[in-house]
Amino acid sequence: MKVSRKVFPFLALALLAAARLAAQGSSGTPSITLLGNQNPFQGSEPEEKVTPGVLQIDYKDAIDRGLRHNLGLLLAGDQTETARGERWKELSELLPNVGARVQENVQTQSLAALGFNKLFPLLAAPGTNTSNLPRLVPAFNYFDARVSLSQSLFNFKNLERERAASESVKAAQFNYKDAREIVVLAVGNAYLQSIAASARVETAEAQVKNAQALFDKASDQQKAGLVPAIDALRSQVELQTRQQQLIVARNDLAKLRLSVARVIGLAPGQEFVLTEKAPYQAMTPLPLETYLQHAYTARADYQAAAAHVRAAELSRRGAAAGRYPTVDLNANLGDIGVTPSQSNGTWQVNGGINIPIFAGNRVHSDVLEADAQLKQARSQLGDLRGRIDYEVRSALLDLNASAEQVEVARSSVDLAEQALAQSEDRFAAGVADNLEVVQAQEALAGAHESYIQSLYAHNLSKVELAYAIGDAEDGVRRFLKGNQ
Repeated sequence: MKVSRKVFPFLALALLAAARLAAQGSSGTPSITLLGNQNPFQGSEPEEKVTPGVLQIDYKDAIDRGLRHNLGLLLAGDQTETARGERWKELSELLPNVGARVQENVQTQSLAALGFNKLFPLLAAPGTNTSNLPRLVPAFNYFDARVSLSQSLFNFKNLERERAASESVKAAQFNYKDAREIVVLAVGNAYLQSIAASARVETAEAQVKNAQALFDKASDQQKAGLVPAIDALRSQVELQTRQQQLIVARNDLAKLRLSVARVIGLAPGQEFVLTEKAPYQAMTPLPLETYLQHAYTARADYQAAAAHVRAAELSRRGAAAGRYPTVDLNANLGDIGVTPSQSNGTWQVNGGINIPIFAGNRVHSDVLEADAQLKQARSQLGDLRGRIDYEVRSALLDLNASAEQVEVARSSVDLAEQALAQSEDRFAAGVADNLEVVQAQEALAGAHESYIQSLYAHNLSKVELAYAIGDAEDGVRRFLKGNQ
């Protein structure tokens, strides 16, 4: 599977979009995944053997494993090697080409085919009999051992093409660095999603316990004739609803754990636990201009785009150089004779200047193509600069908004717990039926879900900000702890 280096920024955007959709929460509604080209950063080359026991994987270990096994990064490394190969191909046009050849030749030659049967009568002295001239030269042989050298002394077109290939190698290296950043983004998103799903399971289990207690109490009171049957039925419906949500939450957690294993390259069937819970850590962001300045300096994809522009400029100069003369040198040295023991040393050196006069407008077509590629590279660089500005601003907005959401959601959980306690007291005292308790339980469940969503969104916004400023590999761990 071959992935173009220009595709990496779009894969990062796809990961950001998927992560942002996941931050909106899991409703438990089944969805269909259409077949197609998989995002390589969501896959890996897994380990071959299962490690005995249960692996304890923290956030750092997950990132390190992803940087070793993630498919997107492995493909980016292959693209770098491809770029190096292209550079050596262009460099070979500037380096000397040396070859050696040893041959033994045995042949005959037709004098008639060469016209000697007509030429000799014209050249021979009068009265000379030329009718007995042989039509074939008898078989003869010769031996030749030779070393040859060819060197381009001046070819400005090849020189500029080699410089362009060198810039493409730099771009590939920057793309590899950017791929490492995308791996951190993918691993971080998968890890945080799994943590959020684990919190949903814990919350759902607590809600099932509360609903079970309410159902048991309502059933006992119904048997004692203290409440009508509708209260018991209502509490049973609430219990089964919570049980169903717990089943969905556990299934979502199991699938998200599989996603984590895929991203970081664990062996199929490997048992593991994620040890970090990523609690809420407030972070005071720096000024916008500070982040933007850091992003334009550190973003590997931006540096790669700039290298692509330089490569396109050099390619354009190389295309125009097709009109320039070239200087070449050829030489050979060897022995030639009837046999190796009867051979004589010979050598030859020749050099020349090739001046292009008319090549059917081929140079003009090369220049037009190079101009189009240069304009495209410059447009992509300008678009990337604008996208970096957007991503940094968007990440800061998400960070500030999610921090406020965490505070509101935390307060909502406290209020919902108080409301549930009061409704349970009112139901126990016979002041109200259990409808009030069921409604309070639903309100508490909604508050917990909002808190989990806001906490996940807050941590994800830190990961997005670290990627947006080009510091994901080192900055994510600091940001999650609330440090700059």
